[in-house]
Amino acid sequence: MELAKLSSKGQITLPIAIRQALNLRSGDKVAIQEENGRYYFDNASFLAFNRIERSFEGEAEKAGFSTEAEMQEYMKEIRREVRGY
Repeated sequence: MELAKLSSKGQITLPIAIRQALNLRSGDKVAIQEENGRYYFDNASFLAFNRIERSFEGEAEKAGFSTEAEMQEYMKEIRREVRGY
C-alpha cells in the first residue's frame, strides 16, 4: 500500500511507484473512476487510447482485410496515390 498526503489546496503527490506503474509523467492527466464506493486512478491517455482501440476492433475484417499484411499493403498504395508516385 502507498500513502499520499493531501495538501491544503486539495492536491496530492502520487508516490513514484504509483507514477511508474501508471506510466505517468509530469503534466499527464489522471482519470479517477468510482466503482462501488472505491476510487481508481488511471493514466487518462492510455484509457482513451484503449477505448479508441476497442472501437476499431473488427473493422479491418468488415473492410475485407484478412491479414495485417493486406492492410499494410493497402496503406502503402494509398500513400503512393497521395504522394503521386
